[in-house]
This record gives sequence, C-alpha cells and structure tokens, in this order.
Amino acid sequence: MGNYDRKDIVIFLSKNQIKSNYMSEVAIKDNSFLRQFETKVDGHLAKIEYSSQERKIFLTKLVIPEEIQHNGFKEDFIKSVLHHIQEQNLRVVPTSPQIAGFLRKNRQYKEMLPVGIRI
Repeated sequence: MGNYDRKDIVIFLSKNQIKSNYMSEVAIKDNSFLRQFETKVDGHLAKIEYSSQERKIFLTKLVIPEEIQHNGFKEDFIKSVLHHIQEQNLRVVPTSPQIAGFLRKNRQYKEMLPVGIRI
C-alpha cells in the first residue's frame, strides 16, 4: 500500500462503493501541509486545493493534468474526495466553479452543503 504519514488519509474505493467508469481503485491522500487532496495517475498529480474553517472545507481549486483528463476521471476524483469529506462529517463549500458545477449536477451531495449555501 505504500508508506504514509499518520496525518495522511488514504481511501481505497472499490467499484461497489462508487460507480466509476475509469478507476476501480483510487488512493486519495490528504496533504494537509499543502492543503490539498491528491492522487497520482500514470505519474501525473491531480489535486483539489482546499482551506478549512471550523467544520467546513472550502474546495478552492481543481487541477487535473491534461494527460489524465479522460474517461470520467474528473468526476471520479471529485466523488472520491467528497466521500472522504463526508466520512469526516464536514460540510463542503465549493468555491471552484468546476466543483460547484459538479455538485449542481449531482444533487445527492446537496446535504453536504452548510445551511444557507445554495449552488
């Protein structure tokens, strides 16, 4: 599985947990020093930058290298990060337009938004 710090959170998701067109297993690392969720695919780093305040995580920027922008990877990556946040019982404030658009299309994540936040 690799060596990870205690602060790192690694999630391995199977096809049964999140329907995926691209990945059957994805490892999400919470790099709290750089304040980003990250994963490597074919040697390329995809990341979602965040800031946190109280019980909320502000998802500020989505960066996916051009080489791995295919077969629904972006959606799978966002779903995996949201699954991790949901397990931590945190609320999500999507300030990235791409992530806000994803939440608009996938209303099942609506309960993760803080009270008073609409997208």
